[in-house]
Amino acid sequence: MLVLRTIANLRPMGQTDKQLLHACSRGDEGAWETLVNRYQRLIYTIPRRAGLDEDESADVFQEVFSTLFEKLNEIEQPERLQAWLVTTARRKTWRAILRRKAIAGVSSDEEAVERELQNLPDGAPVPDEVMMQLEQQHRIRTAVLSLDERCRKLITLLFYTSEPPSYSEIASRLGTSEGSIGPTRARCLEKLMRLLGE
Repeated sequence: MLVLRTIANLRPMGQTDKQLLHACSRGDEGAWETLVNRYQRLIYTIPRRAGLDEDESADVFQEVFSTLFEKLNEIEQPERLQAWLVTTARRKTWRAILRRKAIAGVSSDEEAVERELQNLPDGAPVPDEVMMQLEQQHRIRTAVLSLDERCRKLITLLFYTSEPPSYSEIASRLGTSEGSIGPTRARCLEKLMRLLGE
């Protein structure tokens, strides 16, 4: 399971993508920061899983959000922003792979790029099953970030650390009794499942 090192320090990101995009188009820097924080891990992971190095992945990440900024008012389905970002990241990753391999005669034409992509090794683009797993992890992280602070901290301690602490340690960190951890955990997981169901 992935470790969320900073999850406890992040504020809940309860606004929908549609609300955030609308706020971004009005120039709200806080909304832009929230949007980038919400999707940075997912978008950065796509080029990394495709074999690009850290610098190339950072370039893809930057290009994806630069493109989003340029097209803020052109997003027709704001509620499908995640799919738009993933598709954009995959395309930019593929182009970075093409540049890296210095394939001669590659045109910027979409059809030509798609034809060249078919010739890349199977492991180069992110496989669909990996993409689905990344998207699922992203959904869960977003839902966890939407929980109240107490639940967010508890879920993080229990499920997002390489070695979960003991109940007594958790109780000490949360300032509660050890006996309340189990019932609180059940309530928090129920809230999380409701969020994921939405």
